[in-house]
Amino acid sequence: MSGAALGIEIVVVFFLALFLLHRYGDFKKQQRMVLFGTLLAWYLCFLIVFILPLDVSTTIYRQCEHDHKEQTSVPALVSPLSNHTIVNTTGAPTKSVQTLCHKPWSYIPDGIMPVFWRVVYWTSQCLTWLLLPFMQSYARSGGFSITGKIKTALIENAIYYGTYLLIFGSLLIYVAVHPELHLSWYGLQTIGITAANTWGLFLLVLLLGYGLVEIPRSYWNASRHGHLLIKTYFKASKLMTEKADAEENLEDVMEEVRKVSESIKYNHPLRKYIDTILRKCPLDYQEKMGRNMDDYEDFDDKQNTYPTEKSLVKLHKQVIYAVQRHNRTRVQWQILLQQAIHLEDVAKNETSSTHQFVHSFPSSEPAGWFSRYIYTPTVEWYWECFLKRWFYRLLAIVLTLFSVVVVWSECTFFSTRPVLSLFAIFIQLAERDYNYLYIEMACFITIFFLCTCVYSTVFRIRVFNYYYLASHHQTDAYSLQFSGMLFCRLTPPLCLNFLGLIHMDSTISHQEKLQTAYTSIMGSMRVLSFIANGFYIYYPMLIVILCIATYFSLGTRCLNLLGFQQFMDDSEMTSDLIDEGKELIRREKRKKQRIEDGENRRREWKERYGNPREDYAARNRSSHEMKETSYSDTVSSSNSRQAKYSRSGSRAERDRIELLHDAEPLDFNADALTDDPPDAESGRHSGGRYLSMSSSRSRIFDDV
Repeated sequence: MSGAALGIEIVVVFFLALFLLHRYGDFKKQQRMVLFGTLLAWYLCFLIVFILPLDVSTTIYRQCEHDHKEQTSVPALVSPLSNHTIVNTTGAPTKSVQTLCHKPWSYIPDGIMPVFWRVVYWTSQCLTWLLLPFMQSYARSGGFSITGKIKTALIENAIYYGTYLLIFGSLLIYVAVHPELHLSWYGLQTIGITAANTWGLFLLVLLLGYGLVEIPRSYWNASRHGHLLIKTYFKASKLMTEKADAEENLEDVMEEVRKVSESIKYNHPLRKYIDTILRKCPLDYQEKMGRNMDDYEDFDDKQNTYPTEKSLVKLHKQVIYAVQRHNRTRVQWQILLQQAIHLEDVAKNETSSTHQFVHSFPSSEPAGWFSRYIYTPTVEWYWECFLKRWFYRLLAIVLTLFSVVVVWSECTFFSTRPVLSLFAIFIQLAERDYNYLYIEMACFITIFFLCTCVYSTVFRIRVFNYYYLASHHQTDAYSLQFSGMLFCRLTPPLCLNFLGLIHMDSTISHQEKLQTAYTSIMGSMRVLSFIANGFYIYYPMLIVILCIATYFSLGTRCLNLLGFQQFMDDSEMTSDLIDEGKELIRREKRKKQRIEDGENRRREWKERYGNPREDYAARNRSSHEMKETSYSDTVSSSNSRQAKYSRSGSRAERDRIELLHDAEPLDFNADALTDDPPDAESGRHSGGRYLSMSSSRSRIFDDV
């Protein structure tokens, strides 16, 4: 099994990252460079989380062997790693030494982990500080050329690069003027890593303090169906306002695009930029803008005032932002609507005496074997109406205890005598019995909990709601790259903080122990003593203040006072928004019910009269084709005036035939009405779009 566990986890983590990217991203529409950068960032961060427990267990085994060699080399001492071996004065043991240093099942040979961590760490740092921010701004840029987008991306990322260089320069000056320190390549490397970890730890503590309180409280509130339904109504009201604002903003931008598109004709030098902007617009707007346009009308520089290329770049960026915002709010609204309908169904079924869960809108898809035999309506009722709330309450209590342990350990992990950090106590107890499986599972669960508290906070706080990870392939490229960039910045300091909690970082614990391969790659923080002995130890204690502020919802109350509507139980504004959201959900349910009724009527009519109608239509179609053939032969010998069909006559004939053949009751659909002739499909596009508007994907950096 030497190295086999490492190889298995590398493969498993890759497929896990690929699955998550497939769920949130869109492999067919999004650019390959965006998908590759996001996949690589997620993959490297997941590798650190999954592989670090193996590094810890391997280091404990190496420490055991090291201690055993030192103790066996001194004959006068009794080795605690042996079965109480008695050593005589001559140095020869009276009984054979039976070591307890059992090799772990996931042991990784020497020399592999340092190279592995070096590749993973520096690749992730290049992604988070160079490639991903650049690609993020490149994707949002309104430039029409690669050079223009690169210039815009460099200007927008100057603040990020400046922040990093400021921290690095300050630490470099400190090392240069310190009399006991000497600059070297190893020292410069350590300063760079310290600067990145300091920036990440500063943000890490802020996000962790919020998540440690909010995640357990969210599960406790999830067990209260009434509270959760009221909060969903509140969210619906706010989201509808944002959705309406996004639609209005999109309408304004599209109106501006329409004016510019009508002013710049097909042979204008700026027309290619207009075509690029139109490709970013929704399809229905593209078709509206393409109608009633004369492609062969020349432009006149003397009579019209045309926009500049700079104004078109600004308009292009506005279109990208407006379309992304509109799509995001639309997806959020659909998800929230499904949640509200489900919560209302749970509230109705709680008083059911049949103990059968009934959905307001049953799924149109046939039930699978899981729903037929295991997750039956009876099982679903017991789970949704009874067991789920107790499960969430129990989970909230467990997460609360875990959060208390994290807060206590963050405030006491620097104390080694006595050991006060609970995580360090648990690992040291398992280390005595060399229970490597317990050590690895404890490390993985702890790191996973810390990652959940940190990363989920990004999408819970309202200010980060712009970066929204929507499932069902609805996440835009900007949000994907932002998540990958943030993961790469926060994961290394988070893991380094975890090693300090379990006293595996000798720089913080000040113990003479073998360092993990991960810590050795980070370099010795003793080069910067005020960072290792000050900031890394005392700054995490701020988690206590942040947790208290989050528990009493101080941030929510401050935002509410500033005019940002927040969910407050004792607020009159909250009550008004809840009533408004309830009415919005009721209206959407009525609309969905009408659609369901129409589909059921059409399905019932098709099942009842489908086959006779198809036979009659086929016979009538064949006879009609024979009449048309004979008629066309007769018309070919007459004059041209009689041979032409008028548009109104052909439409009236089609209406007459449809009335005779189609007796099915149809719901009104305004989108289905058109005045185009039957041969419009084979001719030019009905929307009048230019041929140059077809998207091109010839190069990987084109039109990201």
